[in-house]
Amino acid sequence: MTGMRVLLPDLPEFRALSHHDEGGVPGVTFDHYTRTHVPDGPADGMVLWMTGPQIRARLLATPGLKWVLTLTAGIDHVQGALPPGVALFNASRLHDRAVAVHALSGMLAAARGLHRFRDAQGRRHWDAPALPGDSALTTLDGANVVLWGYGHIGRNLEELLAPHGAHVRGIRSATPTDERDELLRAADWVVLLLPSTPDTRGVVNADTLALLKPGAWLVNVGRGNLIVTDDLVTALRDGSLGGAVLDVTDPEPLPEGHPLWTQPNVILTPHIASTTTDLVTRGAHLTRDFLIDLQQGHEPDGRVTAGRTY
Repeated sequence: MTGMRVLLPDLPEFRALSHHDEGGVPGVTFDHYTRTHVPDGPADGMVLWMTGPQIRARLLATPGLKWVLTLTAGIDHVQGALPPGVALFNASRLHDRAVAVHALSGMLAAARGLHRFRDAQGRRHWDAPALPGDSALTTLDGANVVLWGYGHIGRNLEELLAPHGAHVRGIRSATPTDERDELLRAADWVVLLLPSTPDTRGVVNADTLALLKPGAWLVNVGRGNLIVTDDLVTALRDGSLGGAVLDVTDPEPLPEGHPLWTQPNVILTPHIASTTTDLVTRGAHLTRDFLIDLQQGHEPDGRVTAGRTY
């Protein structure tokens, strides 16, 4: 497929795709959008990234679109706004490793109580020292880890967990409910890796949390609305849940004064699990490979279909 016009983010790494002597893509005409400007005229495709809802809506209204590549793993910001007949591709492979590393980092930090020691550092004195047998200081050795949503990120995380001696099981969309519940009852850690869909929103609620054994930890690097936040706060406060590592929340961002800010058994990060210093460069490289696949008549990775499972 040659002679394409493609809209890209106005970033140096993406502008370089026009320079054939710098590893660019010949045979494609590029135009670039910003956070405030959308180029006029039709386009065959676009790479969607780092836009607000108004600019995103204008981009998706571009005439002539045949495909959209969103350089995110999640697609909930695109579905529903995508014109009929336009193929959608995501870029979960751009984020898999970083999200898996972030999830593991949060688990290790929680297991070693680093959040408690950081809080004590702020108070400028240590709490009572941990004693042998202190259940608040553990490792992942022998821990039952349930990955709820077992796709590319889950497989990366399972690989990273292997040296730590954890026992890893996955929950997929096809997992029967009774089997899923048995896995949750046995879990020391539940890691949410799900997309936001009508079937997954609010999937972790009071009933789900009641299945978990006392002291279990919940990690969410999927989407904030997978969890009913009020039910989570209740479980954290009454001690039925050991704690939570949350890179995403509902609402997001958390309003000032929200109880999760000050909950001592919560580790919060601001939706940055996939962020790395080379993320934009890697996004441009993925875009180049995607366009070359199209030019050569190959189906690029990441096609989103209505029946996609996790």
